[in-house]
Amino acid sequence: MLTLTENVLILIGVMTLSMLFMLAMNHIWPMQERYAREDLIGWQLNILGSVYAVILGFMLFNVWSTFSTTELNVGLEANALRNVYRLAAALPEDQRMRLQAEARAYAAAVIDDDWPQMERGNVPEKSHWIDQSMWATLMAVTSTSPAENRAADHALSELSTLSQLRRQRLVQSLSRLPGIFWCVLLVGGILTIISVDLFGSRYLWLHGFQVLSLTLLITLAMLAISDLKQPFRGWVHVNNYAFVRAQENMTD
Repeated sequence: MLTLTENVLILIGVMTLSMLFMLAMNHIWPMQERYAREDLIGWQLNILGSVYAVILGFMLFNVWSTFSTTELNVGLEANALRNVYRLAAALPEDQRMRLQAEARAYAAAVIDDDWPQMERGNVPEKSHWIDQSMWATLMAVTSTSPAENRAADHALSELSTLSQLRRQRLVQSLSRLPGIFWCVLLVGGILTIISVDLFGSRYLWLHGFQVLSLTLLITLAMLAISDLKQPFRGWVHVNNYAFVRAQENMTD
């Protein structure tokens, strides 16, 4: 994904191209002639701009909602892991030591392996095997008291939640914005900026400000969509702080 520097360079490049196109259009088609024909261009720009604004706003809201949901799911996964660790304290000694060690290993695997793998667009496997090991440990518990039986039941429930949230995290890390949506965003943005370039004005500085500000807004929105659509990659991403805190709390 794009770094902050790459985002800034793209923003500057697109704004520069937009201004150069406006200057070239002024040379090819004098501004005075375009201004006299604003009644032929204005209505089209209004409709195009309104439609594109709705599409852009919806896409930005959608990716931000997905990003927020992913961040919430990561926190819930870490919380489920802490609950498994706490509930293990009420299990028989052998299973308690084994399950708590596996919970600590899971947190370490997520921090050291899952996040780097997801950042590269890969599917991490180490935490999956530790998750399977925790299932095997809990299924082997033989309760000798009501307290141990309740702890084992609650631990199984929390582990089920943990496994489900892990699968959701992996699916979210591999999610992509369909190509047709990128086509709509790119084509709509280009047409909108070109329409503003065609729209004449008596004052060059005013027309330049209109073109520059609209190009800035559209490019920033599209860069935000690009950064948020893959929540574990790029300079705007979901971090592993929830698991770092869980790891700190899971001490003997």
